[in-house]
Amino acid sequence: MKYTQYLTTAAITATLLAACGGGGGTAPKNLGRGELIESTPTRIQSVSATDFKSSLSADVILAAGAPVCGVDVNYIKYTTVGAMGEATDATAALMVPTGSDPRCTGPRPIVLYAHGTIPHKKYNLANWTDRTNPAFYESVFIAASFAAQGYILVAPNYAGYDSSSLSYHPYMNADQQSKDMMDALAAAKTALPKLSSPTTASSKLFITGYSQGGSVTMATQRALEAANIPVTASAPQSGVFLLLAQLDAVFLGKVSDAAPLFGTMLAISAQKSFGNLYKQPSDIFEDAYAAGIENLVPGNFSYGDLINNGKLPRALFSSTPPAGLGDITPAKGDGDFDTLYAAGFGSPNLLKNSVRASYVEDARARPDGALASTPNYQLPAAPTHPFRMTGKAFDLRGWTPKAPMLLCGGRGDAMAIYALNTAAMKTIWKDLGPQITELDVDSNPSGATDPFAQIKLGFAQRKNAVYQEQFESLKSLGRTDSNAAITAAAYVRSIYHPLLVPGFCGAAVNAYFRNF
Repeated sequence: MKYTQYLTTAAITATLLAACGGGGGTAPKNLGRGELIESTPTRIQSVSATDFKSSLSADVILAAGAPVCGVDVNYIKYTTVGAMGEATDATAALMVPTGSDPRCTGPRPIVLYAHGTIPHKKYNLANWTDRTNPAFYESVFIAASFAAQGYILVAPNYAGYDSSSLSYHPYMNADQQSKDMMDALAAAKTALPKLSSPTTASSKLFITGYSQGGSVTMATQRALEAANIPVTASAPQSGVFLLLAQLDAVFLGKVSDAAPLFGTMLAISAQKSFGNLYKQPSDIFEDAYAAGIENLVPGNFSYGDLINNGKLPRALFSSTPPAGLGDITPAKGDGDFDTLYAAGFGSPNLLKNSVRASYVEDARARPDGALASTPNYQLPAAPTHPFRMTGKAFDLRGWTPKAPMLLCGGRGDAMAIYALNTAAMKTIWKDLGPQITELDVDSNPSGATDPFAQIKLGFAQRKNAVYQEQFESLKSLGRTDSNAAITAAAYVRSIYHPLLVPGFCGAAVNAYFRNF
């Protein structure tokens, strides 16, 4: 999950943010789920492999591979449901490979792609005509990674985004988001023979996504397999899979960058899904931010604009803690993470102290087994705080995948805490053996046969380069070595999830899917 920018260095990053809003919309009538709303999809762009390659940076080609196929970018609208099962609609990019290369013709495998957290309502992965579209660079990256490599790419914008009539986004609602993905897939399959370049799908189906999209990927595989729809392989990247454990860690003081955005999104999603978090927004949000917050995201602002315009504060919690929580305001003892955690506390702040106090009381009385000194990863039987009840409902424990899975992330991630999510799921599924591949891009190669050795080495090189650049810049401003080192390390942590990890996990996914 994250606030988004793009980095054109040593493996380009994909976008990572998303959001929610409030209310309900008017959906097309007399249509079931997963149906095309417009019978003839609109082709937005058509580019040859040669022209596409010439438009890409060396970093994108390094991560995605050189295009072997041209790409047709199509725009589809389809029916789906909201958090309460209400009928609504959504849109998606449907990209198909073109050209005469054998890898671009005949029945093609499908990649179903889930994007990360985005605050922009107009986010549209099919819009290649407007470079100011906040989805443009991510769309180009996934087109290069998949469609230009011979896959059919289905990339939903999600309900609540683009022209969707749903007036909120069901952020991290695993049930709704998996249905949205499945509906986009069904509509895309209907659209394939109707495209300007009619295309046939093979029986192979891959799923991937980063951050929020990593969580959506796992939820979608669970839902597809429950519906007896075979998945060839999946690659959830840097997702929050143990949502309740992650939430507990945040309320216990491990607050990451962009937490006010995530907190807003999740709170509104919880309220729209279950209606029990508050009677009015001012019950949980500080008064300065409560008015209009239900309709804030998806909206017209970037996360930076939301902060700069005073729509959201930088701090999630007050630096003046509720009684008894002084020792975890913020949490300490995690080295250079501590500076990052501290930035989540301050004045003004978003959530009221009363909310944090009641949440922590429930978390301590009914702890999540993932946070135990010796983790057992068991969900608490009956959390009583409505925010924790939501966390449990959206949590992705309690199922066993049938298809092979690559779990990719980085151990230095403070937004989607690696030990509580990626590593935890690998431990939970330890009996599945090599069916589940865990990749920590921030680790040393395991040996000469490590298939991800170059990705790990590249990540280390990039991370160190960012650190050194920041350190030298701070030194030039007169900072001491100690201060420069602490500040540079904190900067690396702040961009770790949104900017450092995605391109390297993306390259790993490309290599992993080629095995099938």
